[in-house]
Amino acid sequence: MIRTSAPSCALAAHLKRGGLIAYPTESCYGLGCDPTNRRAVLRILKLKRRPQRKGLILIASHFNQVAHYLLPLTLSEQIRLKNDGAQAITYLLPVKPSCPRWLRGEHDTLAVRLTAHAFAKNLCRSAGSALVSTSANRSGQRPAKTYSECNKLFGGDVWVMRGRVGKRKQPSTIRAWVGGKIVRK
Repeated sequence: MIRTSAPSCALAAHLKRGGLIAYPTESCYGLGCDPTNRRAVLRILKLKRRPQRKGLILIASHFNQVAHYLLPLTLSEQIRLKNDGAQAITYLLPVKPSCPRWLRGEHDTLAVRLTAHAFAKNLCRSAGSALVSTSANRSGQRPAKTYSECNKLFGGDVWVMRGRVGKRKQPSTIRAWVGGKIVRK
């Protein structure tokens, strides 16, 4: 198991208090928080200078961590979501009416990836929930690729975790679940 350099109880407590984290993902460092904590999500948006209307990505280690936000999926659809997550594909999935606007923005979908990146997957397991996952950068700028870059950008505001970014050169592909249209390649 990949270590997060933080005991899982300390990580979970930090997130529950509304703390923000920065962590390695498939292609860059990501900024994250507890998706149920509106204030934490709004802090990330403010740090990034990103409008709420755009929505955010959630990563999870298992479908159950995001199921309560989404319209039901069959078991075969859940398997597809998991398998495509291994290819760093993020899907725009239809949401229940109760899915918070601070996560989905102005959309009736939520961006979800069942991450296969070992460090990020372990973070979700340690936190016991899905995590917000948005690139560690100011909107329109290049994302941080190393601990040092991320710490320089956000170290005063977030708990930056040491770890290895995956080998992907580009961020995850974002694809509509219904119809399969590629939104970001």
